[in-house]
Amino acid sequence: MKKVILTLVLSLSALTGFAQKPSPELLNPTNHALVLIDHEGQMAFATKSIDAIELRNNVGLVAGASKIFNVSTVVTTVAEKSFSGPVFPEILEAYPNTAQYIDRTTMNTWEDVSAHKAITGKGKKKLVFAGLWTSVCIVGPVLSSISEGYEVYVITDASGDVSKEAHDQAVTRMVQAGAKPITSLQYLLELQRDWARGETYVAVTTLAKKYGGAYGLGIQYAKEMLKH
Repeated sequence: MKKVILTLVLSLSALTGFAQKPSPELLNPTNHALVLIDHEGQMAFATKSIDAIELRNNVGLVAGASKIFNVSTVVTTVAEKSFSGPVFPEILEAYPNTAQYIDRTTMNTWEDVSAHKAITGKGKKKLVFAGLWTSVCIVGPVLSSISEGYEVYVITDASGDVSKEAHDQAVTRMVQAGAKPITSLQYLLELQRDWARGETYVAVTTLAKKYGGAYGLGIQYAKEMLKH
């Protein structure tokens, strides 16, 4: 009898096109909030763990991905007018309404009342962080949110620090506390996940061509040479 039931279930699955259930560890457009922290000129000037062009491209991938998939996103700055300056153009491109940015004096975003309210108010149990600098402005809110029960991801290549050691040690510390490291291109493709999702296909491949380095060139090449 059990074999008959199993056969029926498998047959129905095949007929209805059911796929295997994806892991709850995976990010999708609605199960998390993205927090972009202090991607500002003054913070970037001293960032040495990653090349500035690569950093900007990666931030462009992340900000663009969040816009394409309508991810709940918080952009926060520190001392924007008095010291750190405006956010990267790549963020402004995706989120031009700077009035919605949250400016702080605290190095730990989690300790700022307005920022904390904006992040927790999204109602998501998964939080994704990226920003400058990793060892200060990312470690603070990551450890703080983990302590409050959030499941936390860090986009390591859209973050940076004053040295490679500072960045690496910060990532190690966060991972030891339970944070999950991911990369910018991984973030974009994890949200798309299936190329049959035609409603976002063009936007995703266009974004990858713009900020995706060699991968983007490959997409451009394939479209032109293979006409597909």
